[in-house]
Amino acid sequence: MDTDEVERRIEAGIPDAEASVTLPRVPDEDHEDAHFAAVVVSTAFEGKSLVEQHQMVYDALGDAMTDDIHALEMKTYTPEEYEG
Repeated sequence: MDTDEVERRIEAGIPDAEASVTLPRVPDEDHEDAHFAAVVVSTAFEGKSLVEQHQMVYDALGDAMTDDIHALEMKTYTPEEYEG
């Protein structure tokens, strides 16, 4: 799985989401340790706790979290938080 696919899944699974996904470290081709970092901004996060926001991202990624993604660093924001 690549960064574009992770972004696509997050944006498809969370209303009004804009996701930016990067690889925070150089992938090791000898090991399948797919580490990703995501910044996700969505109005759907309004009124939600940080834990609820992160759960929304995990839910959007579904089985990829156990099959394709080894680790995911994430920062979630409402549009107001992101602009502020």
